[in-house]
Amino acid sequence: MQETPFCLRVGYFLPYSMSDSNITYFTNPSTFILMGIPGLEWAHVWLSIPFCVMYAIAILGNFTILFVVKRELNLRAPMYYFLCMLAVSNLVLSTSLLPKMLIIFWFNSREINFSACLTQMYFIHSFSAMESGILMAMAFDRYVAICHPLRHSTILTNPVVAKIGLAVVLRGGMLGLPCAFLARRWPYCKTNIIPDTYCTHIAVVKLACTDTRISSYYGLFVLFCVIGLDMFFVALSYMQILRAIFSLPTKDARLKTLVTCSSHLFSILAFYIPAVFSSLMYRSGQNVALHFRVLVGNLNLLVPPMLNPIIYGVRTKQIQDRLLRLFIHKDI
Repeated sequence: MQETPFCLRVGYFLPYSMSDSNITYFTNPSTFILMGIPGLEWAHVWLSIPFCVMYAIAILGNFTILFVVKRELNLRAPMYYFLCMLAVSNLVLSTSLLPKMLIIFWFNSREINFSACLTQMYFIHSFSAMESGILMAMAFDRYVAICHPLRHSTILTNPVVAKIGLAVVLRGGMLGLPCAFLARRWPYCKTNIIPDTYCTHIAVVKLACTDTRISSYYGLFVLFCVIGLDMFFVALSYMQILRAIFSLPTKDARLKTLVTCSSHLFSILAFYIPAVFSSLMYRSGQNVALHFRVLVGNLNLLVPPMLNPIIYGVRTKQIQDRLLRLFIHKDI
């Protein structure tokens, strides 16, 4: 048995091994076979119902956020620019995953072209990294707004916001490229079956019949750059924010200031808690049922795009007011 080290899957790793005996090598297989949720094939149609509901909420909610921010001139501020970026990232991420999943669940059409598989892998990994970067940028915006309120407009000018957004997008796009590049260059064994609903870097490279240690090293690098650094800077920002909040003179002032951060805090928890949980689960993968790991992996990518527009719609008064005005005008 050749033990192959770890590989990347949106910030977490999974050890795997593959036999070297009786291997037929080929490069760039024409198709892969996505199994869906192994062991729960009988429930695919039923599982598609909650996934469809989550996808519909994500699409409707994130498009609503984009529409409201575009129409409301009062929302032309750094926080809402970053919120629009988050909405776009959520739309791309959920759309990269759901349509093929539903085709598998409804029509049992499990084949995916090799190039389409690598494209899906690239979009999922890249936009997951972008979402993490956007949350970090939003944490910096909250830090400046609370700790340096008089300098907020001079620190976070439109050019600065544009540069931060461009850096987040470029980082995510560049970090995702080697995943697809490495997966394309490996020779593969005769099996092309992926026990998942979508193409992950782990699942694809697991089928390679060569030493893939470079994927392990690159995975550690991406884990540090995305989850590690982003969580560190988010935590650092909120340590300073909490310090500033608890130094305010009155309880009402502290509560009011804390409420302004609540939406972003909920988004951070909705993104990082499932990601960390999935990481721990995949690290101890031998003790967790395969269908449970696949389900959690899918929810890890679907829950944040569904929750973010709900969180910001409920917790942001300006967005609520704009939506109410739209409905009132329609009723009149």
